[in-house]
Amino acid sequence: MTKQRTSQEGRELIAAREGEELEAYLDGGGVWTIGVGHTLHVKKGDVITKEQSDKFLEDDLHTAENAIKLYVNTPLNQNMFDALVSLIFNIGVGAFKSSTLLKLLNMGLLKEAAEQFPRWNQDNGQVVAGLTKRRLSERLQFLTPYG
Repeated sequence: MTKQRTSQEGRELIAAREGEELEAYLDGGGVWTIGVGHTLHVKKGDVITKEQSDKFLEDDLHTAENAIKLYVNTPLNQNMFDALVSLIFNIGVGAFKSSTLLKLLNMGLLKEAAEQFPRWNQDNGQVVAGLTKRRLSERLQFLTPYG
């Protein structure tokens, strides 16, 4: 069980990958989204402040961090942790919990687990170029030694 938190660099990468919008919009999959990729209880017409966006991001990162604490039993360096937070932030805890990536990770097969990132590049069954780019970035981050 890890007590790690997302690093500042990790937070910045997630924000850059997600973008930030203070007015609700429909994402590529048709989900109402606001702030930095926040989707919980978002509806058409919602508008938030930068401070609310930061709070939503903190809450959403906490959810992803807790998923790692609950389900990952392999030691992770900071880059691995941050890359997993980015992935979980985007695909959700449920998808991560049942993933081959997690199974390989918990078997200690880190390189094999890293090769699973690019598989998460679809939305509603369609390959999305932006998700492909994001997954390759997360994979590289995961494989980059820390320190």
